[in-house]
Amino acid sequence: MTAGYEALASGAAWIDLSARGRVMVRGRDRARLLHNISSNDIKNLAPGSGCYAFLLSPQGRIQADFELLCVEDHFLIDTEPDLREKVMAHILRYKVADQVELEDRTASTVALGIEGPATEGPGGQAIRAAVADGTVAPFRLTGQAGFRVYGEREAAGEWIRRLENAGVVPATAEDARRIRIENGKPRYGEDIRDTTLPQESQQMHAVSFQKGCYIGQEIVERIRAQGRVNRKLARLEIEGEAEIPPASKVMAGEKEGGEVTSAVYSPRARRVVAMAFLRSEYFEPGTALSVLGRAARSDPNFSTIGQFNGNRPGGLSY
Repeated sequence: MTAGYEALASGAAWIDLSARGRVMVRGRDRARLLHNISSNDIKNLAPGSGCYAFLLSPQGRIQADFELLCVEDHFLIDTEPDLREKVMAHILRYKVADQVELEDRTASTVALGIEGPATEGPGGQAIRAAVADGTVAPFRLTGQAGFRVYGEREAAGEWIRRLENAGVVPATAEDARRIRIENGKPRYGEDIRDTTLPQESQQMHAVSFQKGCYIGQEIVERIRAQGRVNRKLARLEIEGEAEIPPASKVMAGEKEGGEVTSAVYSPRARRVVAMAFLRSEYFEPGTALSVLGRAARSDPNFSTIGQFNGNRPGGLSY
């Protein structure tokens, strides 16, 4: 296990997330426009708060996901590197006569993720103080305790110095990916795709059922009324240490029950942990599953993990 992985799992680590896309949205109609084209409730956000949301096609498929921070005079969109231009184009497509301006701030700003259990409680106060002069957001990459800080590029060096003086250890993208999959937090481009429906993703904290109409809402509501989808994203534990490639088939006896989207070996669980789409009939805990001939089981707590609630997400015994 690397020092970064250990810090994310049991202490605190910083992750350079500057490659992610950052788009500033200004203008008097910014809340109305984003509210009308995204899946979550944007209009009722107060400065300093944020949410996770989807951009859907008219057919209800997830075209992009993003974190959104409400600031006094603008919104900040934080999205996957490969989605930055797509998100901007989607917003502009529906802008019409709205008074809204977009500014791509990716190149001129920095983003650091500070995550791990030590970011909470008394010890977390010193960690937050190290970046108190930045813009802090309640966003987490790995599905556990932590936050994100934004600022101008030149701020990064001083922040890292202060964080490391406070005991925060650098973690790599691979460290963060391992913890993320252990915690059952899917990522767009790996686990969530442009053919995925919101209910299939199980990330329903991205969807508001109290807001008014938005693009793709009709399909989302129809699925809710029907009460089921044919497949859902699940978290699997698979016996053994050997790598499980993406697209490996999940079998239920002799029948194909699903497909792995991402997988890592978990040093703490001493087995492989994976994300996979499972057909609904094989989703119940206890269903006998296998991947590449190795025994597998789905996590009964998946629908609550990947959404940090103050406790370490369940599903694995350490």
